Amino acid sequence: MKHFFARGVIGFGFALGLVGLRPAAAQQLGGRTVFPFLDLPVGAQQAALGGMSPSARNDDPTMLFANPALLNPDMDGRLALSYVAYVADIKQSTAAYVFNTEKYGRFGVGVTYLNYGNFESYDLAGNSLGTVGVNEYTVGVSDSYTKGKFTFGATTKLAVSSIAGNRSLAGVADAGVVYKHPTSDFTAGLVVKNAGYQFSPYPGTERGPLPLDVQIGASVKPEHMPVRISLTAHHLQQWDIQYLDPNARGTLDASGQEKKPTKSFGDNLARHFTVAAALVLSKNLQFRVGYNHLQRRELRLDNTSGSAGLSFGAMLKISSFQIDYTHATLQAAGSSEYFTLSRNLDSLFKKKE
Repeated sequence: MKHFFARGVIGFGFALGLVGLRPAAAQQLGGRTVFPFLDLPVGAQQAALGGMSPSARNDDPTMLFANPALLNPDMDGRLALSYVAYVADIKQSTAAYVFNTEKYGRFGVGVTYLNYGNFESYDLAGNSLGTVGVNEYTVGVSDSYTKGKFTFGATTKLAVSSIAGNRSLAGVADAGVVYKHPTSDFTAGLVVKNAGYQFSPYPGTERGPLPLDVQIGASVKPEHMPVRISLTAHHLQQWDIQYLDPNARGTLDASGQEKKPTKSFGDNLARHFTVAAALVLSKNLQFRVGYNHLQRRELRLDNTSGSAGLSFGAMLKISSFQIDYTHATLQAAGSSEYFTLSRNLDSLFKKKE
């Protein structure tokens, strides 16, 4: 079994190497990367935890999208189907299934499809050419191996973006490691996400960097408290993730001169963190809340932030089914609804036998 451990370490080291090899131009946010949909949470639980959580280890198969090292025995045989209703006609569907093999380790298979709806197309003269579709999707396989208190995981996936029949392809890799305390309800995780290469850009465009993200986080539930707290630091490969709109109006000082906003250490630091909490009433019922400061700052309106960056969710188990729901506020003008349904298929088939 030693070669599985070596494979996990090598895979994680390879992803870290990609971080160091990427040029400085790739370490950017806010529209400077291709395939930005790779940053979107696909499941209700991930969305409720601030949109990211490399340390939330439980039986939800969709969490393999957050960190492949989160694969664990509680996920074996489980299938999860997730649906997201974004603003307007934008919808996202995801399926994830986890199975274990004694010889090759634990595997997860995930497919996610994002549909932006149909748009009217026109020629240069303004004549209608009908409607065109815009969609993006990924197909991936994850593998993990546990050695003592540590689990190593890696994901390889193909990402496809399609606009009016034109396609762009990219190869993407995630790699992570999770530490689980042997007696306490404490886990810590590190993951390198979206390291890869754009194989083919859209016609007339150049290749661009993928939305690389290095995250580290921890989740803990004190022994005598019904609350699990999670804290995640993200975009560790880049310190300055603040953006100031050069066209934004500043405030007027005492002499009537316009004072433009400037970057601050505190705000930049806060943008690197998400915080979340889950109220664990029982193994069958939980309530969750999360806060993403980067999302709140980037998606606020000029005159208000509203509840941008906040997410609220719940988990309910009924019989053999688990239902997760999250309401996440993207900005003051819109929000998204996440629904995830999961079940253990192994137990279903055994009952039939």
